[in-house]
Amino acid sequence: MKNQETVLVTGGTGFVGMQIILQLLEKGYKVRATVRNLKSVDQVKNTLKANGIESFENLSFVQTELTKNENWDNAIKGCIYVLSVASPVFFDKPKDEEEAIRPAREGILRVLKFAKKEGVKKVIMTSNFGAVGFTQFDKNRTTTEKDWTNTNNKAVSVYERSKTLAEKAAWEFIEKEGGDLEFVTINPVAILGPSLDAHVSGSFHLLENLLNGTMKAIPNIPLNVVDVRDVADLHIRAMETPEANGNRFIASADGQISLPKIAELLRNKRPEIAQKVSSRKLPNFVLKIVSLFNAQAKEGVLLTKMNRNVSNQKAKNTLHWKPIATQENTILAAVDSITKYNLLK
Repeated sequence: MKNQETVLVTGGTGFVGMQIILQLLEKGYKVRATVRNLKSVDQVKNTLKANGIESFENLSFVQTELTKNENWDNAIKGCIYVLSVASPVFFDKPKDEEEAIRPAREGILRVLKFAKKEGVKKVIMTSNFGAVGFTQFDKNRTTTEKDWTNTNNKAVSVYERSKTLAEKAAWEFIEKEGGDLEFVTINPVAILGPSLDAHVSGSFHLLENLLNGTMKAIPNIPLNVVDVRDVADLHIRAMETPEANGNRFIASADGQISLPKIAELLRNKRPEIAQKVSSRKLPNFVLKIVSLFNAQAKEGVLLTKMNRNVSNQKAKNTLHWKPIATQENTILAAVDSITKYNLLK
């Protein structure tokens, strides 16, 4: 299959970015990927080669960063589509929250401004479910793309706040200054599944903490997960489908799964590495008590309150997307990647 269009993928070394690059190359697109350091190019090529890519004539790289203007014109020039995947990620609470949020907001605005300047047709932004449903507590209705996380809720983490504010800033730019530039956001829940290399998503830390015994007792927190291959597929479908313009799309497998169920799955299906997975459950009332003086527990309480009846129907209807992986298979594939790349500490 030959596609003449050139697609820019930001964050070419990332867990999602590399999966998108792989699928685009398989579909015959010309791909340009941004990397923070050109020294990582060989690693990306070796990883793609190990996953079936035999020729790199359709793949090129540009060194640039979200925090600087340098080289973005060269990165975007000649591209029909831009998949803005790269975003700052942090797991420890920063001393200055604004310093953590600013790079996410300014990064996507930088991409959009250069995309408009260079005549790009459509930008697809990798946002997050953290921008959609983290304060949707009404369990009598479905969470959809119409929902937005309330960033004033003090239990919302800096990461979710940054994703929400960055996406809102992007939509505001499109409305006020976008002109003919088309724009779509993909809002994935916890991204798991098989990794192409040792670079994994932040969601893997949850599995690592279960497997290494850090989580001594397991709170009854429901979760939504999605396979990285499905997330990549959804980005490309949003890029190719005209009707996607102006829309948000939640990326989630069907249904939900709780932390205790995940722990049980690991013990049953991967017993050889699940010896430290706890079978003890942490009652919600204990979590609430701990949350009074622990920020992580406060976020945990928020997760217990969230409505996890999440709809992926819009992606199915508009983009004819169908998740290839069940939640269980996605989780087990992630665990196998943890083992393969020796990520357990």
